Amino acid sequence: MKTVASMLSTALAASLAFAAPQALAQAPGNTAEAEAPDYPAVLPLREQAKLRDAWLAQRLETVVPALMREQGVDMWVLIAREYDEDPVVATMLDARSMHARRRTILVFFDPGEGKPIERLTVSRYGLAGMFAPVWTPEQQPDQWKRLAEIVAERNPQKIALNISSQTALADGLSHSQHEDFMAALPEELRSRIVPAGPLAIGWLESRIPAEMEVYPSIVRLAHAIIAEALSDKVITPGQTTAEDVQWWMREKISALGLKTWFQPSINIFRASEAGELTGDAVIQPGDMIWTDFGITYLGLNTDTQHLAYVLKPGESDAPEGLKAGLAAANAVQDALTAEFRVGRTGNDLLAAARARAISSGYQPSIYSHPIGFHGHGAGPAIGFWDNQEASPAGDYLVRASTAWSIELAVTNNVPEWGDKAVSFRTEEDMFFDGEKVAYLDGRQDRFHLIRGAADAPMAAPAPEALPTEPVADVGE
Repeated sequence: MKTVASMLSTALAASLAFAAPQALAQAPGNTAEAEAPDYPAVLPLREQAKLRDAWLAQRLETVVPALMREQGVDMWVLIAREYDEDPVVATMLDARSMHARRRTILVFFDPGEGKPIERLTVSRYGLAGMFAPVWTPEQQPDQWKRLAEIVAERNPQKIALNISSQTALADGLSHSQHEDFMAALPEELRSRIVPAGPLAIGWLESRIPAEMEVYPSIVRLAHAIIAEALSDKVITPGQTTAEDVQWWMREKISALGLKTWFQPSINIFRASEAGELTGDAVIQPGDMIWTDFGITYLGLNTDTQHLAYVLKPGESDAPEGLKAGLAAANAVQDALTAEFRVGRTGNDLLAAARARAISSGYQPSIYSHPIGFHGHGAGPAIGFWDNQEASPAGDYLVRASTAWSIELAVTNNVPEWGDKAVSFRTEEDMFFDGEKVAYLDGRQDRFHLIRGAADAPMAAPAPEALPTEPVADVGE
């Protein structure tokens, strides 16, 4: 039997061919993009809605049937209330519905024998033709009774509900809604309830070919914003604060008609400071700047961490010690992505990548995660910044046709900073098709450079004062 991952991966191979980025020597940083960032056009809202609904229709036709048959589940019931969204339901609503209204109930039923999956909504309002409405309140005022009738008429052997102690993304059914549904079901059907974890996670983590045709441009938008933010257009050394850059990024996101799923981070690393600076700290020549930044567009998220360096007068590039730290982070990225295999757990990847990196002399901390409908997406965690051991969140299996944030840090000593130990934190979004990985818009392998006063001539040292004879006081 083909799995949903293999079906999607086969289709994807025909429509998408990413080339793995080649390692590049660290020439002076990407100032060209900073001067003219490559911003893909953001679609008007009407066109965004058309695209998202087309994606949703494809996903409902392909992802859900494959998952249900793979898991041997013949009915999946999803229940959400207005202002109490189920994370899965929120991704199954058409672009005009946006949120659950009153109580939204979705039902998927597999009649077997190769027949199409039924998609039903036991709700007052329709859902753009994506689900067939099967409740008329004037005929049956009780929504729960109508749902129970729908279930009993079809007599499923397994009824999957979004209840999970493992992950919030598969735990969208509230306690009261669960109680009311159980009360409405006949006793013999209650015993057929199963957790919908693999269905919920599989739906959320699976990326279809049509999405992947566009996802790289979403990451490109994020990279363009970062490049402009970490440039002379935004930063004036000696004047601009870390918080100034954070809010410039927020304003840029808003001006482009995008959203973000977290407040951008800007931290300053300085040779003379033991810790990191942020907030109202002023950016100075010689600083290394770190950002953690993400946007949301067309229902998909990005998550990126990049590094910049503020040139000092007379400099044309970052110090070799800083460049070596970024190169080490790139090497640990390679160590992790080389371990990706379908059927491995996140814990397997963590252990293997750490062993590979440590044996090569690096000091890694790996905390990567899936990405897609959510910034910290459904699927296996690959470590946490505060836990480099196996964890329950890493027990889930890696699947094909999934997107990831390769997030990690490497500690390196920087000779130019008095051999200070510095954490080089990086994060890039990539796609795993089941056989190979590919970064969606490349990865950072050289510093963003902020020129500031770099072109100013270095001040010549003041000449030593010539010795002079003491001058007699005229009053003597």
